[in-house]
Amino acid sequence: MKYLATLLLSSLFFAAHAQPRQFDVRKLALPKELAYYDNQFSGLYIAQDKLFMLSESRLQDQAEAKLYTVALADLDRQLADSTYALPYQKLPIHNLPRMRARMAAAGQHYEGLEALLLTKDAAYFSVETTTPSTNCYLLKGRLGATAVELDTTFLLALPKPVAADGSHIYNAGFEALARADDHVVAFFEYNFFPKNYAYEVAGRGKNRIRLLPFSSLPFRLTDLTATGGHHYTGIDYFFKGEGDDTVYRLPETDVPNYKLIAENGVFKNYCRLVDIELKDSKVSWTPLWEFPVAYRSYNWEGIAAYKGGYFIINDKYTPARPYQTTLLYLGARQ
Repeated sequence: MKYLATLLLSSLFFAAHAQPRQFDVRKLALPKELAYYDNQFSGLYIAQDKLFMLSESRLQDQAEAKLYTVALADLDRQLADSTYALPYQKLPIHNLPRMRARMAAAGQHYEGLEALLLTKDAAYFSVETTTPSTNCYLLKGRLGATAVELDTTFLLALPKPVAADGSHIYNAGFEALARADDHVVAFFEYNFFPKNYAYEVAGRGKNRIRLLPFSSLPFRLTDLTATGGHHYTGIDYFFKGEGDDTVYRLPETDVPNYKLIAENGVFKNYCRLVDIELKDSKVSWTPLWEFPVAYRSYNWEGIAAYKGGYFIINDKYTPARPYQTTLLYLGARQ
């Protein structure tokens, strides 16, 4: 009986993650400072009863290195009362210019912070570099009450995977970080190589990279959030852009995926949530939910699971100007 009960619970858990779900989309009103488009938010994370919002911190554009936090209780209050003004806190990230200088000395060119992961002992950040750079990076710091202090002795290079001809994928970095047991795992943005891997990059006192096979995923993986039981929910985004962005397009022969991003030969923006499972040192995925058409042209770059739904944020780009930060709550439909 105990075995059968365990099997039943496991089956129900798997089904809950594998079956498509439905969400109601609600937009939150952000204070002017947070709504400013050039924060270029690139990640979300929930810890300490707060929603942490990571700015891309583009130092080359004279942007300030920073996080913002909003208390979950205040987000709940605004979801109940749309007139409620959200209080927030800004946390500067110290020592980032020093780390950028170390990258430059190694011939690698910092472009921005892309993902955030908070553990009991540390704050981790992934760094995207310019397309020609051979490495991205993982940074580590300490989260304090008023600021983040980066550890200037910790700079872990993450070699970029390359195409068969040795070329780099345009504008691609390690856009998502996850925790698996006591390891940190980094996910590259582009995962449509013949062989794809997530990088187990830190943990147990060792800073070695171990490759975890990852089932081929089209488009762009721009962030993910833990949902329990070795499962994570990721943002899978396609931008219809021209030029170098066409590397993310798929051939017509890939019928199921091509139909998601093209109609009568014309490409269109597309975005969905996918369930990602990390099990037995392998990564697999299944579709979870498609964004409504009205929200497919936002460049969604941050996601955090909350109360059966998700907070989700764009970096800057919206279907129309002026650009603005857009924070949504995707509430699970009953």
